[in-house]
Amino acid sequence: MSQNKDEERVEILSSEELGRTLSRLASQVVESVSNTKELVLLGIPTRGVHLSQVLAKHLEKLIGHGIAYGSLDPTFHRDDLVRVGTRMVQPTDLPTDLESKEVVLVDDVIFTGRTVRASLEALQAWGRPKRVMLLVMVDRGHRELPIQPDFCGRKVPTRRVENIQLRLKNIDGEEGVYLCRRGKS
Repeated sequence: MSQNKDEERVEILSSEELGRTLSRLASQVVESVSNTKELVLLGIPTRGVHLSQVLAKHLEKLIGHGIAYGSLDPTFHRDDLVRVGTRMVQPTDLPTDLESKEVVLVDDVIFTGRTVRASLEALQAWGRPKRVMLLVMVDRGHRELPIQPDFCGRKVPTRRVENIQLRLKNIDGEEGVYLCRRGKS
């Protein structure tokens, strides 16, 4: 992803801070579940999918066994496609039956809450988990629905015209979290 020359980018989390934040989030997840073998991470496309893979590695180091992870695409359950536009639908990839599992939905940024609402609706088509929790790297505010993350890496108040980018080494060649602003306001 190239940076627009008219765009200002401010570092919110460095690579090291991102690593520490992921370790903290992994610890919080482990502390909140009764049986880590029943834990399933489901990333919300696009960055949530990659974030869930990285988080699964942190969890595996912490608890000594692998964690099931996959993806859940809520595109067809969105109520705001006219406003946000459509993107190429990603396949939903469930690593296991979700019945009676503790599911953690993983996304990079929570904004209005509409993506999470659509994800919860999409999840209903795949079974009835014991519990569903939400993990986000950044909460940028501006909620339109009463949805809050259970686990949050960082709260970053933003203006609606700003946006947050999670950059991961294996995809972007750099790692960190950035606040991006267009031009000068």
